[in-house]
Amino acid sequence: MVIAVDFDGTIVEHKYPKIGEEIPFATETLRMLIKEKHKLILWSVREGQLLQDAIDWCRERGVDFYAVNKDYPEEKVEYNNHFSRKIKADMFIDDRNVGGLPEWGQIYQMIHSGQSYRQLLTGRNSYEREHNSRKKHWWNF
Repeated sequence: MVIAVDFDGTIVEHKYPKIGEEIPFATETLRMLIKEKHKLILWSVREGQLLQDAIDWCRERGVDFYAVNKDYPEEKVEYNNHFSRKIKADMFIDDRNVGGLPEWGQIYQMIHSGQSYRQLLTGRNSYEREHNSRKKHWWNF
């Protein structure tokens, strides 16, 4: 799976342009995901030296990203009218997520087990959800 991961507010506390303290279990979880062969993309608004500082900070903690602010390492990034910084990923881990950032242990469980956040919180798997719930309105998931 290709997973785009934000830096400020997600891996570390939001102290931009400084680097905040690590959010508990962030780098440990990212190392586990890399070990399980997921491709992690660092997806950040940081540029130049600030971006390099974030990359170095992660690398010092054993987190080497597959790519940084691009879909694959060899992609040529030309900032003109024909380039979009939108990343093509299967999943995004970001503190600006609707509902906020789950704890890193929960993030790992969702990725590892294929469960949604709701399923994780309610303890229901996809089969139970599909077969035991009656959808009456579009807002009842």
